[in-house]
Amino acid sequence: MKTIKKIELLAPAKNKETGKEAILHGADAVYIGVQGFSARAAAGNSVEEIAELVEFAHLYNARVYVALNTILYDNELAKVEKLIHELYRANVDALIVQDMGILQLNLPPIPLHASTQTDNRTVEKVQFLEKAGFSQVVLARELSIDEISNIASQTSVPIEVFVHGALCVSYSGQCYVSQAITKRSANRGECAQLCRLPYDLVDANGKVIRRNEHLLSLKDFNQFDNLERLLDAGAVSLKIEGRLKDVSYVKNVVAAYRQKLDAIFEKHPEFIRASSGKSTIDFTLNLSKSFNRGFTDYFSHGRQPDIWSFNSPKSIGEYIGTVQKIDVNSLTIKTKTELHNGDGLCFMDRNDLTGFRVNRAENNRIFPAQMPKINIGTKVYRNYDHDFENRLSRPTATRKIAAKIAISETPFGFALQITDEDKNHATITAEFEKKPAQKTQKENISTQLSKTGNTIFEVTDVYINYIQEWFTPSSLLGEWRKVLIDSLLSVRKINYYQEVKKAVSTSHDYPERQLTYLGNVSNEKSRTFYMQHNTQVLQPAFEQVSQKNKTLMFSKYCVKYALGCCPKGTERTFEFQEPLYLTNNQFRLRLDFDCKKCEMYVTIDN
Repeated sequence: MKTIKKIELLAPAKNKETGKEAILHGADAVYIGVQGFSARAAAGNSVEEIAELVEFAHLYNARVYVALNTILYDNELAKVEKLIHELYRANVDALIVQDMGILQLNLPPIPLHASTQTDNRTVEKVQFLEKAGFSQVVLARELSIDEISNIASQTSVPIEVFVHGALCVSYSGQCYVSQAITKRSANRGECAQLCRLPYDLVDANGKVIRRNEHLLSLKDFNQFDNLERLLDAGAVSLKIEGRLKDVSYVKNVVAAYRQKLDAIFEKHPEFIRASSGKSTIDFTLNLSKSFNRGFTDYFSHGRQPDIWSFNSPKSIGEYIGTVQKIDVNSLTIKTKTELHNGDGLCFMDRNDLTGFRVNRAENNRIFPAQMPKINIGTKVYRNYDHDFENRLSRPTATRKIAAKIAISETPFGFALQITDEDKNHATITAEFEKKPAQKTQKENISTQLSKTGNTIFEVTDVYINYIQEWFTPSSLLGEWRKVLIDSLLSVRKINYYQEVKKAVSTSHDYPERQLTYLGNVSNEKSRTFYMQHNTQVLQPAFEQVSQKNKTLMFSKYCVKYALGCCPKGTERTFEFQEPLYLTNNQFRLRLDFDCKKCEMYVTIDN
């Protein structure tokens, strides 16, 4: 018999409102940033706001994780320790952390998850983190499904993987371009996203190979068709990226993955969802309608072509067709897609995405607010569906927990019990003078006790255990139902299982004997942690060390491979002299390649 595994769909929450919608649309857990110490500095929330989200989530047995995944400086540690205690009192389920100095603080018994910022790519690293006491480990996005399987088979800590959203071109936690050029540290939550800029690719002789292209910009991650294989590989938490995304994005993406997972669970009873309740979605799901730069499953099945988005870092949306006819103030598009007034359309104009708004749509003939310069045959995409977004701006989901009610007669009246799908139950008794009914009461009792309205419950069955028919007024049935539901709600809050995990001191060997700036050690407690685990810290974090002659980016993505010039391939598509450089008007980046490891490195050319 196969072991039953609880599978978690983990959604991003920009704020408490987005977090609540993620849960309503089917998330088993959400992760949210806290002010000051999140790897998305623009997505910070107060402890009070997080506490409100926690209370809502726990009603559905959904969890709330707080991203506290920046590196920390010594003068911040006391504040962070105080903050962690506040989050613990707010009943947060876990913290997602990068800085190992946190493990040296006086912590409450709150579980810790190892952020992808800790660069988790090997069995040895994940084994180390498991022994160090982490309750969950977020793997690097670059891993193949086979590599994920290998790690999961040699560890017992729950494995979390990304399944959807934006991709960093560098290994997470190993990118210093933003800090070096703009003094905005990615490891401090302030990445300037210089990888999304256009560059010229120039060789050592000054030959321009590609001009004004987004040569470090990747498409967006989409593992929708790989979910079953990821579960078989051992992943138990499936993470959607996007703590800066708006609520319509979260609604659409979460609901799509929820429905896909539920369909998998029906075929594979060894997998069950990690939270309670069933979401009912009131719109037509379509992943292409939410922000995307085109989709890729990256390295899930090994290295593959077409993972990049050279033309533009902007959202391309859904492909709708080609330009068939151009008039003075209108375009006719060859398409089967229904277009709407207010839609946003776009097309590739040289090396950039050009957009325009639809003022009026008459079937496949559109009248733009301003006519674009476009040619017949040009491919057209829709990156803003007015009707779709308008629908998502209103309530689009309900989530209900199944419950059953039994009503029985007692010597002095009636007893009612409600039991939910998680076996929580509440009972009330009501003294009432029983009078024989003149007509059957079954239908009315079932109707009145099933009216759960806007509560989180849906009564699926009503059992009437009467020896004979008794007259039961509808008004009393309604009162009893309300008391029952309020009581069950209180029981659910009391019975919510909060994982408790006290940090313990460990001293097992870290996989590396020495750490340079790549270890991101930015405070004394972090240094002490690594020394305690038999590792010598040779350099502090990049933000605190001389940045001259340092490699700024470590990437499994390779420009030479993308352009068809991999030395392991059959032939070059063009000739060039190395080293290669990415240049723009402000700086020049040198590209180096380790073809044995299949990795690309980026440094500033001084």
